[in-house]
Amino acid sequence: MIPSAPPDAAGPVVDIVVPVYNEERDLGPSIRKLHEFLRTFPFSSVITIADNASRDGTLSLAKQLSAELPGVRVIHLDQKGRGRALRKAWTESEAQVVTYMDVDLSTDLKALLPLVAPIVSGHSDLAIGSRLARGSRTKRGLKREFISRAYNLVLRLSLGAGFTDAQCGFKAIRASVAREVIPRVLDQAWFFDTELLILAQRAGLRVHEVPVDWTDDPDSRVAIVRTAIDDLKGVWRLRFGRGRAS
Repeated sequence: MIPSAPPDAAGPVVDIVVPVYNEERDLGPSIRKLHEFLRTFPFSSVITIADNASRDGTLSLAKQLSAELPGVRVIHLDQKGRGRALRKAWTESEAQVVTYMDVDLSTDLKALLPLVAPIVSGHSDLAIGSRLARGSRTKRGLKREFISRAYNLVLRLSLGAGFTDAQCGFKAIRASVAREVIPRVLDQAWFFDTELLILAQRAGLRVHEVPVDWTDDPDSRVAIVRTAIDDLKGVWRLRFGRGRAS
């Protein structure tokens, strides 16, 4: 079992990572909105834009935002993959708590404090936003709703998942815990979230769920059917195949 301990005092309290791939249109407004929101946030924070090999002007814009806005930094990866971006950003961060959110800000930012506060206080090791928990409010199409509920049901039945929403793009983890768990996560893409949560659960870590208000982005780049298939392959690997964590 990985020991749980309150975060250290050094460095910023919270690092908010925003993974991006070809998000030139949404990046500026979203980062400025997030930056303005953090002006009244009770914990010291930084924003990390993690560029996943974008082919448009995303990286150039990210660098402009970093120069313009205090507390915004940029990292660049030559390969795509949300998991790959989070692996690099989280394990290299100097913050006490590392988080991530989708660039479209589908999750209402008011949920950020309830997400990180239990980790800062030492009462949780990992926190996730949930669109399926009691008290959440979501606006999304029936297809996405069905796939999400079916996928999380599969996780409960096959892997004994004790959480309700594996793939919501709104998570936080104690940095010291992330550095222990992430090297054991094999997936570099969308299944990264699920695998991280299952490994954390198996390690006896405390996972806190936060109901969120969530609005579907009609311009989402996620191919939900293909992603769902890849996720099911990941479930099979964790349940039966090579790479299963003990």
